[in-house]
Amino acid sequence: MAVGGKGSLARQLLGWQLVIVFALLGCVTGFSVMQSNKTFTDSEGRKLLSVAENVAATPGVRVSLAHPVNRDPLASFAEGARSLSGADYVVIADPSKRVLASQDPSQLRTTLTLGESTVSHGRSWVGVLDDSLVAHVPVLDDGGDVLGIVAAGKATPGFFEGAANRPSDALALIGIATVLGVAGSLFLSWRVKRQTLGLEPREITGLVEHREALLHGIKEGVLGLDQHHRITLVNDHASELLALPEDSVGTGVDDLDVNERLRDVLTGKASGADQIVLRAGRVLVMNRMPIAREGRELGSVVTLRDRTELIALREELAAASRTTDTLRAQAHEFTNRLHTIAGLIELGEYDEARSYVNLVSRAHDEWHEQVSARISDPAVAALLIAKASLAAEQGVGMRLTDESTLGDVAEQLSADLVTVVGNLVDNALDALRGADGDNWIEVGIVADAAAISVVVRDSGPGVAPELATEVFAHGFTTKTAERGGSRGLGLALTRQTCRRRGGTVDVHNADGAVFTAVLPIVPVRAKVSR
Repeated sequence: MAVGGKGSLARQLLGWQLVIVFALLGCVTGFSVMQSNKTFTDSEGRKLLSVAENVAATPGVRVSLAHPVNRDPLASFAEGARSLSGADYVVIADPSKRVLASQDPSQLRTTLTLGESTVSHGRSWVGVLDDSLVAHVPVLDDGGDVLGIVAAGKATPGFFEGAANRPSDALALIGIATVLGVAGSLFLSWRVKRQTLGLEPREITGLVEHREALLHGIKEGVLGLDQHHRITLVNDHASELLALPEDSVGTGVDDLDVNERLRDVLTGKASGADQIVLRAGRVLVMNRMPIAREGRELGSVVTLRDRTELIALREELAAASRTTDTLRAQAHEFTNRLHTIAGLIELGEYDEARSYVNLVSRAHDEWHEQVSARISDPAVAALLIAKASLAAEQGVGMRLTDESTLGDVAEQLSADLVTVVGNLVDNALDALRGADGDNWIEVGIVADAAAISVVVRDSGPGVAPELATEVFAHGFTTKTAERGGSRGLGLALTRQTCRRRGGTVDVHNADGAVFTAVLPIVPVRAKVSR
């Protein structure tokens, strides 16, 4: 049976198992032979020793050895002992090891081979010499001196002869080993066939090659996890987007240096489609799909896409939309004021019209003067003026703190300040939308030599303590978080902007929500958010 590369996987495994079975049979046979040889040595050695001792104790043997003149009876003693005992030979020699009696005439007067025997020292010995089991016994006189040597021997059985000496035991061992080996091989073949879903090696190889081509060919990131949340596969795009180390395969999610939001999505704690995660300065959209077979969970597959540019464009569109809303609010405000002035003129209330115009102009100029006097950066100042008009339309007052002061800043820092201030003010307006009473928003911008602090307070209900971290990590606005609505990215992008510069942003309650953002003037790149 061939066990090479051809044939099905099950056939190959069966072939190898049969080889193992036959090797096992060989070992069993060898063991049986060794056991048989040991049994032969023990039992036959005792018999041969008894034969030699009987010959050595025969008075006629001792007399013949003591009187060298008449040694003819030694041959009859040796032959009689051999024929009665079943030994192959019985040899009698004098103390000088010269053979005096033997069934083989050519052996007479030759030197008896003793090997490691101790018979010359007057002690009996049993061992193997020249493929024969031999027993040596000394013939002693009354004084204990050695008169001669009696050697009885029998040829040791060959390899297969040893197994044949105990055929029932050998056959039983061989039969049991054969049955167990073949049954185990058939079971292993069936089990492997079942585990590989009936696929042959070339088909499995093809699937692996296709999987690798798909993983590294698609533009989306793909991450595979087992039931213990260990990474089993990851393509290049996913590794790049998640900033994973090169040897991440086999690493558990809990052992990765990732934020809690990303860990929750990967492990399935955060469920739902199109989960938004911030990672290494990118905005990622992730989807996790559990994998199960026959009701048993096998793991999960996570796909991810980079939506940083899309989100940036959406934010730009949102900024344009907010500008449009601001202009609309200003136009609406001016229209109402013009209608009021026109009505007063038609009624002839010229003094009232003059007073109203002065009041409106003074309020507008005061806010402009206040912003212009404390905020020198044109972009930030324009943003605050525009947001005041939007707040006025909503019935919300807007003011600057007395400590606010900001000089000219670098272009990139100015853009980051616009992002942070705009998102925090919009978040405050969302929190106050529909609220009754005297609503207000207070903005504080304070710059020193190292950093710029932005504090935005509102008179709203505040942020629930359990959501204080979640509003940044998950990208909820305070309004949608309280109502369980859809997620937003304003606060998440604010956090990302601050962390990108090495700054911070947090929130606490003090008669409303208080958001505090700190942006270093010189970016600290080592603290970029992961």
